[in-house]
Amino acid sequence: MTITLKYCNVTVSDVDEAIDFYGALGLKVQNDVASGEFRWVTLGSDAQPGLGIVVSVPHAGRSQVEGDALQELLVKGSLPTLVFSSDDVDRTFETLREWGAEVLQEPMDQGWGPRDCALRDPSGNTVRISQAA
Repeated sequence: MTITLKYCNVTVSDVDEAIDFYGALGLKVQNDVASGEFRWVTLGSDAQPGLGIVVSVPHAGRSQVEGDALQELLVKGSLPTLVFSSDDVDRTFETLREWGAEVLQEPMDQGWGPRDCALRDPSGNTVRISQAA
């Protein structure tokens, strides 16, 4: 049996702003699906065809109670961290810093091997960029 990851959902406060931020990482819009007042946008990379992230706002496709709870976690910065790999973490970091991302950790060599950095996307999600040692 073969299994691969297809999509990862990322909750954001503004879909268009997320498209711009993740576009700075080289991700491109693969699909943009509207349903009433909400939309789900799949972003992906030519480097990993078939793998994408789906960005949507907290209340998209959820009950009011679930959306409110997710919104509260998003505002607190308590949603799961996204980790991307890069062949040049320093250059990727500078691209996102120039974009205006909030810096949590500048690139540094970690004791367990990789060189990595951490930033926040416009919605407050923690995004780590890692480069193999």
